[in-house]
Amino acid sequence: MVNSRSVLLLVCTVLVVGAICGSDARQDGKRRPCCVAVTNLDMSAEVVGETYRQQAATPPCVKAIIFNTEYGPLCADPNAQWVKDLTANMRKE
Repeated sequence: MVNSRSVLLLVCTVLVVGAICGSDARQDGKRRPCCVAVTNLDMSAEVVGETYRQQAATPPCVKAIIFNTEYGPLCADPNAQWVKDLTANMRKE
């Protein structure tokens, strides 16, 4: 039986790989990774630190909130309630 931690790790890994491989955004001539997919699953327990960044939708990149996790960046749906709650709490501090 697959446990939820394994599923979360798999989701994070897929999103990070997709973000790195799917980006054509460039800055200073270098390839800059971006989110090409987001999750709306509540991953707040995986978020580390008190910062996040917003990404605009510029194809192939999608609109996202990017959090840091132990496994790398997490691309989250900015319309998911858990994302709204977490970013609001981060802004308060």
